[in-house]
Order: sequence, then C-alpha cells, then structure tokens
Amino acid sequence: MQSNKRNRFSRFAGRVLVALLAAVALSSCERIFEDLDPCLHGVSLRFVYDYNMEYANAFPNQVDCLTLYIYDENDDYVDTRIVTGTELQDENYRMKLDLPDGKYHFVAYGGIACEKSSFTVNTSTKRTELRTRLNADCLSLPERKLLHDMFWGELTMETAESYNEGTVKMMKNTNGIRIVLQQVAGGIVKAEDFDFEITDDNTLFNYDNDLLPVADVTYTPWVKGQARTGSSVIVPEVAPEPIEVAYAELSVPRLMARNSPRLVVKRHADKATVIDIPLNKYLLLMQSDRYDMDDQEYLDRESRWTLFFFLKNNDGNDSWLNTCIVVNDWVVRINDVEL
Repeated sequence: MQSNKRNRFSRFAGRVLVALLAAVALSSCERIFEDLDPCLHGVSLRFVYDYNMEYANAFPNQVDCLTLYIYDENDDYVDTRIVTGTELQDENYRMKLDLPDGKYHFVAYGGIACEKSSFTVNTSTKRTELRTRLNADCLSLPERKLLHDMFWGELTMETAESYNEGTVKMMKNTNGIRIVLQQVAGGIVKAEDFDFEITDDNTLFNYDNDLLPVADVTYTPWVKGQARTGSSVIVPEVAPEPIEVAYAELSVPRLMARNSPRLVVKRHADKATVIDIPLNKYLLLMQSDRYDMDDQEYLDRESRWTLFFFLKNNDGNDSWLNTCIVVNDWVVRINDVEL
C-alpha cells in the first residue's frame, strides 16, 4: 500500500517537473539549446503608400524597388537592405529583419535602387546626414527627363521576440504635370510652336524628406505632341470647328507650398512669353473644401496634374488674349489669381 502511494507520488512529481521544464523552454527565447534552432528576434515591416487622394494603398502597384537604411537609437548606421524583386507587388509582403534587442530608426526609399532611378542617396554613418539629390542628367538628357518615381518613409520602433510588427508609411516625391493648349475658337495649335518650362528649387532632400535650398533649376518636357479632340468650344460669333490641341508633359520632384515655382510657356519663334503663372497657386485651386488638409498635404497627396489653357487668338499672329485655365477639371480665369 505504501509502495503504491510512493509510485503515484513519483509519477505526479515527474509530470510536474516535465511541465515546468517545457514552460521554461517555451517562455524564453533567450535560452539556447544545442538541439534547437535559435529563437527569432527583430522586426517585421510592412510598407504602405496610401498618402494619396484615394487614401488607398498603391505600394504594390507603384513601388518597383525598395531600399531600407537601418540606424540604431543613437542614429548610427547599422545596415542596408535592398529589394528589387516581384515580391514588392504582393500586398502581403513583409520585410523581416533579425536584429539585436533595441530601438531602431528605419528610413525607406522607393525607386532609388532601380536601374532607371532619377535620384541618388548619399549613405552616411549618421541618419541626420542622409541627403537625396536629383541626378543632374535628368535636367538635360531627353531620355532622363521623365523622372523615375521616388518614395520616402520612416519608422522608429523596438525589436521583440518573434518579430515586432510595424508599418512604414510612404509618400511620393515626384509629380507629372501635363500642359494642354487649345484655341477657344477652334483650329490647330502646334506643339512645336511653343516652349514649356517649370522653374523651382527642389532638387535636394534632407534626411526628413524636407527640401534644402540650393538654386532654381529649369524642367522642360519629356514629351510634346498634338491631339485632335473631336470637339469644339462654341463661341457665338464663330462656328464650331474641329480642335487640335498641343500638349507637353513635365516631370518634377516634390512641390513645397513655401516655394514659388513658375510655369512659363513661350512662342518658339521669338521667345515671347505666352503664359507665366505661379504654379502652386493654380494647383491649389483644385483642392476641394471637403478635404480637411493644409496646402502642403494636398501638394504631397496629389501627384498627377493636368492644366488646360484656353487661349483666344487676338489677330492671327499667336498673340493671345482672355486666357483661362482648367486644372484637373477646375475652371478659373487667369486674371483671378495674383501673378
């Protein structure tokens, strides 16, 4: 009888000991056993680009290469990770990083590791010394004037066992601006008869994605052409006729509300100015009152712009009067804005 009690107690004590050992093994990833894989420790990062007017994640569709710089809590450089594969097109993509315990700063760039990248980042041992610059040949070589889209985002977070999950929010730093010229009374406007340009000081980005002043540069179109619309603007004294418009598209980096970029259109023959307007003021006219955002957020969220100029020929010699403009379907008179 006493022997049976001792056996039952021994079996119970054995089960308790096994349970305690299992609990210790499962509860700590700091313990290392020779016959077990090391426990996972670090971060799992998701990358999202929903800082747009649709408020929808466009990262898988728009970001074709990704560069991540890793800095410790003292802003000292740790490592770089580059991804250029098709995995970026997967909504469920996560970048898992095995890192020692601690807090880290992550700085992400989309578009700079691609073959056609338009920007260069100077890597630095300090996060606050990061600088991103537009490549000079993008201002001169015709095949480089269409800027490869560039994105930026950052995140500060700590590591954890089995990966701490975080989301890096990205924003777009490139804009497409399409200019269309059309005569009010119909007829043909030839693209070759006009020169288009935008001037701005926006070629150098600081570590926090703010722009650093350098000097004004001039952006010229990456494409020019003509298109027949198949419609006409009806003017009482002029019969409707087919319209052929001239267009040009320019690609520029981030637009800052505090800057004063200008859009200028000149006649090619004599360089006479046809249009000279403060670009930001016209772009901001399109912002609806339903959007609760300041000017800078709107300029950052919107990245594709169309400016449609209706020009009235004065005397048949390309001298224009009564100019009005449509900005992304918003119609204003050119005289309504302070130049």
